[in-house]
Amino acid sequence: MLLKRLTEAMGPSGYEDEIRQVIYEEIKDHADRVYTDAMGNLFAEVDGTRPGPKVMLCAHMDEVSLFITQIDANGLIKFRHIGGIDDRVLLSKPVVIGANKIPGVIGSKPPHHQAPGERTKPVGLESLRIDIGASTREEALRYVQPGDVAVFATKYEEIGYRRAKSKSFDDRVGCAVMVETIKKKFDIPVVYAFTVQEEIGLRGAGPAAYRINPDVALVLEGTISSESPGSPGHGQATICGGGPALSIMDSGSIHNRKFLQEMIQVADESGIPYQIRKTVAGGNDAGRIHLTKEGVLSGVISVATRYIHAPSQLISLDDYEQTIALVEQFLRRVEQGGFRA
Repeated sequence: MLLKRLTEAMGPSGYEDEIRQVIYEEIKDHADRVYTDAMGNLFAEVDGTRPGPKVMLCAHMDEVSLFITQIDANGLIKFRHIGGIDDRVLLSKPVVIGANKIPGVIGSKPPHHQAPGERTKPVGLESLRIDIGASTREEALRYVQPGDVAVFATKYEEIGYRRAKSKSFDDRVGCAVMVETIKKKFDIPVVYAFTVQEEIGLRGAGPAAYRINPDVALVLEGTISSESPGSPGHGQATICGGGPALSIMDSGSIHNRKFLQEMIQVADESGIPYQIRKTVAGGNDAGRIHLTKEGVLSGVISVATRYIHAPSQLISLDDYEQTIALVEQFLRRVEQGGFRA
């Protein structure tokens, strides 16, 4: 299954080699040209058979992850974040390290050895280590080196009613939407950009947009869900099962209102449910794309993701499939001349 292959592939920011190859294998027979750039972005260009605005679809390949910094004398491994991770979600989580996917588990001092004051505070990053079962630094160095990267070892699984859990739905769900979309045929020029290093500052999207120079860009993303108790706008901002989420603004950009209204009209006419993303927290590649060159008309469609940036994330498969349908109908609208940048 596509979502399983994409979410289980390794792809820390700056180390997207494995996920890029997985995506390449999925799209290579569906584009006129497939290539990468110096940043590591993956592009698939489909020329179409008629003139029209050049559309850029964009989703980032990288995921939040861990970076190995040093190995203690007892073989335990010190690490740092790549991307935004809450230390509180790390304790006891299984990970895999490096190209050989060495298994490990994140641990810390047990409660029995903690002072009373320690038990009331979250365990900080400095107190966490990855344990790969080594007893000495020399033994650990046979398998892991400083500079290696680690990702969570969560496997894809469908649970409950039309829900799926895995790591890295942010943003492998957007990548999956693009893979499914490229398999459909459109008669306008469309460039599919699978970008790198979004989680550490939207770094791949700017060069990608500069190269493509699109007339319009559509970013496909996983976004925060507000269903956890205590979340701002609890149960109202964006929820799993509410349909594709259309953005008004976020921390990186105010999205083009013409684009938003067009997407709402397409959804209404196609009978596709949707929701408005009612929060400005977070950002995505549109924050860089819309500022490229003279400016690019840009919009974002997101899939609500529970527990985003955590070892186990959860999405609605209905939201995922409806997002694919909405992207297709939007491109059909552009193809028929019903939308102009």
